[in-house]
Amino acid sequence: MAIKKKSPEAEKYQGPTDGESRCGWCLGDPIYLKYHDEEWGTPVHDDKLLFEFLVLESFQAGLSWLTILKKRENFRKAFSNFDVKKVAKYDEKKYEALMQDTGIIRNQLKIRAAINNAQRFIEIQKEFGSFDKYVWGFVGGKPLRNSLKALRDIQPKTKISDAMSADMGKRGFKFRGSTICYAFMQAVGMVDDHLDNCWRKKK
Repeated sequence: MAIKKKSPEAEKYQGPTDGESRCGWCLGDPIYLKYHDEEWGTPVHDDKLLFEFLVLESFQAGLSWLTILKKRENFRKAFSNFDVKKVAKYDEKKYEALMQDTGIIRNQLKIRAAINNAQRFIEIQKEFGSFDKYVWGFVGGKPLRNSLKALRDIQPKTKISDAMSADMGKRGFKFRGSTICYAFMQAVGMVDDHLDNCWRKKK
């Protein structure tokens, strides 16, 4: 499939040049290609990056992931480079400023959820030592590798994401439905959903 759109921050990205196969969902934009090749499904254990994906996945609800990726740098600037301690202290003035920021998704519920979730994130860190230890506990600390022949085989949620969603809900997290949790799990490598013929899965 041809790459149709040249996105400024990724237009120079080439990726593998040896004709290797990729998951079909990433073929429409260089940003998608770069994200697929370098991040999606790669295990993340850094709390700062885990918080970033938690925020981005919550904003993605109802939208395409590509929309979020194109605004990722704007989100980083708007949310203090995803410094969870700073985001947790955002007041009403900061909330109003975010609602006026055209570079991000200006949804009042999602913005308030990001601030709330930062506070809950810190509570998790205090209880478990790190958010990493908490969230990876749902998969026993090791990535789950699914055997998938086609995109239609990828599930939108699982019993594990159901459990994760339920537990996070009890802890006060917002925008943490099972589908969002599973997308988060895919993003941070808790589950590897690259197709079997994808070069990333083979690697």
